[in-house]
Amino acid sequence: MTFDDVDRDTGPVLDTTSQPTGPSRRTRRGVMGRLAADTGYVLLTLPLAVAAFVTVFTLIAVGISTVIVWVGLPIMVAGLFAARGFATAERQRLNKLNGTPIPRGAYPPAPGDTGALATRLWPLRQAQYWLDALWTIVGFVTGLLAWCVSVVWYAAVLGGLTYWMWQGFLPEGNQGLAELLGIGGRLGDTIINTAFGLIALVTLPWVIRGAAWVHAAPADLLLNSQASLRQEIDTERATRLAHQDAEATALRRFERDIHDGPQQRLVRLSMDLGRARKQLADDPERAAATIDSALQQARDTVDELRSLTRGIAPPLLVDRGLRVALDEVVNRAPVPVMLDFDVESPLSPAVETAIYFTVSEALTNVAKHSLAHRAEVTVVERDAVRLDVTVSDDGMGGAHEAKGSGLRGLRSRVEGVGGIFDVDSPTGGPTTLTASLPLL
Repeated sequence: MTFDDVDRDTGPVLDTTSQPTGPSRRTRRGVMGRLAADTGYVLLTLPLAVAAFVTVFTLIAVGISTVIVWVGLPIMVAGLFAARGFATAERQRLNKLNGTPIPRGAYPPAPGDTGALATRLWPLRQAQYWLDALWTIVGFVTGLLAWCVSVVWYAAVLGGLTYWMWQGFLPEGNQGLAELLGIGGRLGDTIINTAFGLIALVTLPWVIRGAAWVHAAPADLLLNSQASLRQEIDTERATRLAHQDAEATALRRFERDIHDGPQQRLVRLSMDLGRARKQLADDPERAAATIDSALQQARDTVDELRSLTRGIAPPLLVDRGLRVALDEVVNRAPVPVMLDFDVESPLSPAVETAIYFTVSEALTNVAKHSLAHRAEVTVVERDAVRLDVTVSDDGMGGAHEAKGSGLRGLRSRVEGVGGIFDVDSPTGGPTTLTASLPLL
């Protein structure tokens, strides 16, 4: 299927490369893989937390105490840059631990018209630098707690399960737990310690996971929340601009096409009818020919108006809903199309319109350019917040956004409602067009 000519451009491409907008995927690991990742994270926590706390706290404390003589300001800036370095390292560790992307844009640069001195002191005015510095204090406390819990639990596992090996090296007069409880001697000690070791071993993955969470949760809150919020705002702004550009472009196109097409035809129609009225008395045969020409002009005008109104939501979609409208699109497609529709959640009118025209324009181009024998349309809910639209065919492939404005128009229409658009169309086929859109 080739989408080079999805009739006309319906808007510019949204200039983003990030994908979207759904929940971050965690890396799938088994129990042992998860335990190894958590253990590695926790064991490195205390050394990094101590280094960060000592370095940053010392620099900022010295800077605050000497700020009265101005030398304290650059020292404080150095402390904030050190906090940023440790925070960047922690973000990398969080990425490896959870498999979540690292937010960008946490440290906006100084504006271009900022003076040299103000540029050097710019970190003092940025909230994220101070959040990084606060994290070095909070991280020291949580890191110490997580590290101690993890070491104690691993010691309980190793000590309990190997107690039978080194029990014989204990002094003879040493009283074990079993003897203190009055339930036996060394054999009782072995049984009790082995039982404790087994309990610690069984609970080890959950305890280490909890210890890692104790340190990772505040780190993610302090280090990533502001950048994540900034990214969401930027994405929302880009989506809004794309929607506005798409609507403005579609309106300009509609106005231009109305002026160049139907309006000119209607002017000619009125002239033909006026000429026919004058010819009726003198030359009825020429008048009949003129009227026939006027009728053809009227038919052509109606056809052109129907073509122009393809970008406007049809009454069937408004009155009967998306499922009925898609059934109509599929039934009138020139190639056989199988529709799989499974959407129970309510959809906003903007999302319904985007889905309808994505499917309609895609199937139009399947018939025009793909040489396909059949196509398939799937509209299903993916999770509680998004749904997937897929249009695939067995045609010759080769569709690419660089070849024409049609795919760019579809991308703009989808991204204008907060969706994600993609086309996979290798030469020789098959072609798969996908759009992931919000439910509301």
